[in-house]
Amino acid sequence: MPRLFAIFALLFGAALPASAKDVHDTVSTFLLDNGMEVVVIEDHRAPAVVHMVWYRAGSSDEPRGSSGIAHFLEHLMFKGTTTREAGEFGRIVAANGGRDNAFTSFDYTGYFQRVAADRLGLMMEMEADRMVNLQLTPEDILTEREVIIEERNQRVENDPGALFREQRRAAQYLNHPYGVPIIGWRHEMEELDMDDAMAFYDRFYAPNNAILIVAGDVTADEVRVLAQEHYGPLPANPDLTPRMRADEPPQLAERRMVFEDPRVAQPYVMRTYLAPERDPGEQEKAAALTLLAEVLGGGQTSVLTRKLQFETQQAVYTSAFYSGTSLDDTNFGLIIVPSEGIDLPAAEAALDQAVAEFLDEGVDAAQLERIKFQLRAQQIYARDNADRLARRYGRALTAGLTVADVQAWPDILQAVTEEDILAAAREVFDRKNAVTGYLTGPSTPEVTQ
Repeated sequence: MPRLFAIFALLFGAALPASAKDVHDTVSTFLLDNGMEVVVIEDHRAPAVVHMVWYRAGSSDEPRGSSGIAHFLEHLMFKGTTTREAGEFGRIVAANGGRDNAFTSFDYTGYFQRVAADRLGLMMEMEADRMVNLQLTPEDILTEREVIIEERNQRVENDPGALFREQRRAAQYLNHPYGVPIIGWRHEMEELDMDDAMAFYDRFYAPNNAILIVAGDVTADEVRVLAQEHYGPLPANPDLTPRMRADEPPQLAERRMVFEDPRVAQPYVMRTYLAPERDPGEQEKAAALTLLAEVLGGGQTSVLTRKLQFETQQAVYTSAFYSGTSLDDTNFGLIIVPSEGIDLPAAEAALDQAVAEFLDEGVDAAQLERIKFQLRAQQIYARDNADRLARRYGRALTAGLTVADVQAWPDILQAVTEEDILAAAREVFDRKNAVTGYLTGPSTPEVTQ
């Protein structure tokens, strides 16, 4: 396998730039007078554009007791405005050959349309309209509240794995709102009303809390003219304050949990650690953790797969994960799905042993080089997808990073050393900051004579 990879890398690597600096995203940024940030990513290979508006407001910005309001408002934004009927927005996009949707996460809410480039002005006109002119009815609230509750039923209540992960995340964060599910706790979702929705809308939906990202067959000058025409007249919210989140206190003890559900067909162990996120101008530690996740659980040649699936055959699946694009501290996670006949405590012990051996043995140089090669290729190929490229910048900017940070990230990844990875691992793998969870079927009760 190493020899095959070396041959492949020699043949294919010549087609890849030596570093990220050799591949420039054509990105321009400017600020409207009302505080709206604009990012333009030029790609003239197809006569289409992706138009996105990202709000620096996600589920972690919700008032306590109103969980799910960010996602609820996302749904309500497709209702009417003072100038358009409910559902008219989507019908116009479809009539112009486009598609549209929205998404909510912990740190942002985003709205997008993908259309022909000559329809960009129309998209801006409609998005600017619903930024300031949302008009809801009591029927909208009742109908859409049932929709999000049913969405929770389908995505969470009917999936023991989702319920387990929700409980695990709540245990991970002692005080920070990242412990509250994006979709909301059901008992609070059932109480969301018009006042909750409009209060969140009035506070966060304003141009000085939004980022406009346009990717595709446009120029910065064209976007500037259209943005000034449609978004420029919108008033800024003078009462907008910096994002204030509850701080996470020092975590002093590991938390352990067992989630039993009769629907569980395949038990597994998941452990997550509190971990630092990417910070503006200081992304090196996050880069080391990104590489650590790949080295440990990123594929068939990863440490956990090799040791636990192939060598000892104690697992049918292993993984490691880390997502550093986050406004506040994030998670680093490990998963093991044991082979038949191996119980969860034994699987956990095997996972711990494999990680301990890795810390003693260090990083295989050839494996690290393969991972860096693959990451460089992924970064380059992502440029072929305007939507993916726009999302890369949107997620980063709403998490407090800058365009310069996004563009520096690929080279920072390439500069990570074995020593960086091991140092990051030893820092993060602190059981006081960990939640270890077992997902399993119901335990068999003892039979008494």
